[in-house]
Amino acid sequence: METHSSSVYHRKSLKLENFEKFKLCSKSFEKQYCNIYNARLTVLRDLLLQKARDKWAQNEILFTLSELSEKDQDNDYIVIGSLYKHQELKPSILHELSEELQLTTQLPRTNYASFKDVLFLEDNSLRIKLVGNHMNIQNVVTGIICAVLGHQLENGAFYVTDWCYPGCIPKLTTISKPLDKFGKILIISGLDLANNTQSLSLNLFSEWITGMIGCNEVQKEVASIACIIIAGNSIRGSIEMYNHKGYFETKTHDETIFKEATAIAHKLDKFLFSIAQCCPIILMPGEFDPSCHAIPQQAFHPCILPQTSRLKSFYAVTNPWIGSINSRIIAGSSGQPISDIMKVAGLANASPLSWLECTLIWSHYAPTAPDTVPAYPYSQIDPFVMTEFPDIYFVGNMDKYDTKLVAANERNTRLICIPKFSETQTAVLIDLQDLRTWPVSFGVC
Repeated sequence: METHSSSVYHRKSLKLENFEKFKLCSKSFEKQYCNIYNARLTVLRDLLLQKARDKWAQNEILFTLSELSEKDQDNDYIVIGSLYKHQELKPSILHELSEELQLTTQLPRTNYASFKDVLFLEDNSLRIKLVGNHMNIQNVVTGIICAVLGHQLENGAFYVTDWCYPGCIPKLTTISKPLDKFGKILIISGLDLANNTQSLSLNLFSEWITGMIGCNEVQKEVASIACIIIAGNSIRGSIEMYNHKGYFETKTHDETIFKEATAIAHKLDKFLFSIAQCCPIILMPGEFDPSCHAIPQQAFHPCILPQTSRLKSFYAVTNPWIGSINSRIIAGSSGQPISDIMKVAGLANASPLSWLECTLIWSHYAPTAPDTVPAYPYSQIDPFVMTEFPDIYFVGNMDKYDTKLVAANERNTRLICIPKFSETQTAVLIDLQDLRTWPVSFGVC
């Protein structure tokens, strides 16, 4: 990277380790989805048991819900299980099939929550209804593993007096690299090349990251960026809705749709190729990108980006993704888990950043999968359980930039909401040394 005064700045070196936690080595859809909840409960039970003992030392722990029937109803007990929120407004395939003959596509709901929602706790043996004034149903979602303290009522319901969540997983890795080796990373999401009319902003971004514009100080800062993470929805940021009537006759075989998709993919390939020659790129798929719909979405196929895929500086990864960049553990998603939580808990007045922090406390990247987020039917494991403590934890395709530094287990985690670039023309820069973060705008006034 060379300036007008012949000053040369070398790009900060990148040491990348892809944990490949969400990579599917084989695919089988013969298993039932209940197995993933059993695997989730098995992994988090021991950690939650210790948390419950520390919090409610004087109370007895029941290892199965069926043991409640044998206990005195006047005493409080601790039970552990998976939460299930019954919601009448939640999408149902049976309900969709019953409306199929209406010939008009029902618009997807942006809020599944209502004051009629009912919460249950279940394990491998039983399900029990949770009641009580100490619980706020809107602050939790289906799939959370938690411990509750309370007693069983005569009608069979369980009266809750307190809650306990797994909390953050202790970080086992230690930082051995000198701090000056870290550098910076840039995270961007929602390029939406199919609908993004801000081509000047994309050109400014490309020229800025490749060192084609800016003074010496600007180019020096850009050279400190070790890599770029693109968090999904690069090709599209939404899908078009059609009527059922005449859909299969006119839309499925419409060649213009395929030609448009091919042209957009070629545009993305050209855009990334010019950048990847100067700066490493980590590309995650998004909800509307050409990848599998269920999470974890697998990496872009090399045939979609033939030019860029040949470069050693280009890394196609999964969504969600976790890995290590210059000794910092970084994890995040392209937005589906957090967006879905906001639909399920729509009556709770909480920001996306608050829900991102909640997933850290719940120790799970996507608790509502596979209930309301399509997910692969894992049977033996649940890869969405957090087994590493991330230094940086982000979510892409949000409406606006937001960030927070969370302290847990004597470590800090930087939480970041990455805004949609197509709407905000904003990327987020993070200093790996001290976890400081700030937005970088490419908007044109």
